[in-house]
Amino acid sequence: MERLQKILSAKGICSRREAEKLILDGRVSVNGVTAELGQSADILADDIKVDDEFLSFTPEHYYIMLNKPRGYITTASDDRGRKTVMDLVSQLDVRLYPVGRLDMESEGLLLMTNDGNFANIVTHPSSGKLKTYEVKVSGKVSDVIPTLKEPMMVDDHLVKAAKVKLKEETKNGAILELSIVQGRNRQIRKMCGNVGLEVLSLKRICIGDVKLGSLEPGKWRYLTDSEISSLTSVGASSID
Repeated sequence: MERLQKILSAKGICSRREAEKLILDGRVSVNGVTAELGQSADILADDIKVDDEFLSFTPEHYYIMLNKPRGYITTASDDRGRKTVMDLVSQLDVRLYPVGRLDMESEGLLLMTNDGNFANIVTHPSSGKLKTYEVKVSGKVSDVIPTLKEPMMVDDHLVKAAKVKLKEETKNGAILELSIVQGRNRQIRKMCGNVGLEVLSLKRICIGDVKLGSLEPGKWRYLTDSEISSLTSVGASSID
């Protein structure tokens, strides 16, 4: 027996959060009875339906890397008509959803899948996967890099130490390579703001050992078996 939201996400129907909403909206039933949040079911013995359609338990899993351009939002749909990352993978005849987020003005490496277990492992803090960003900033950098490397308060939460490397000095600022374990909403932008830096551009270039490489903006590719294995391995983070 497993909780319904775990069953739905593990079988590629949606994320766990979306599954909870489906259940709360009364769109999931077990053996003909509308399901309740927190309910468990047996995938082998129970008839589970979503929107009156029996749940299939043999999905083909897809794992892709997208180079998200600026101007796209990381969501499956948008009621304001803005461009979403789904527009960039529409040629795939399968429902994917993003693993984590990049805000509208950020770009770079975004994982997408229909495998809920994969998404849960990659995003869970215990995975210890560093997320590395190339950040162009304006402001006086040299004096604040030590502070950026230390734990700091972001939105009333203490975020863990970051790994910061000065890649290049520019006329009015610098290009930094910044790695974090956590990924709170707009965390890097807020960290830089805390020390008086303005973020001019932000691109995620790496998650764990998986690198964006030369993939062009707006393009995607399938992850290799070794990349999938690397992302689902659990290990301690390496901030130093």
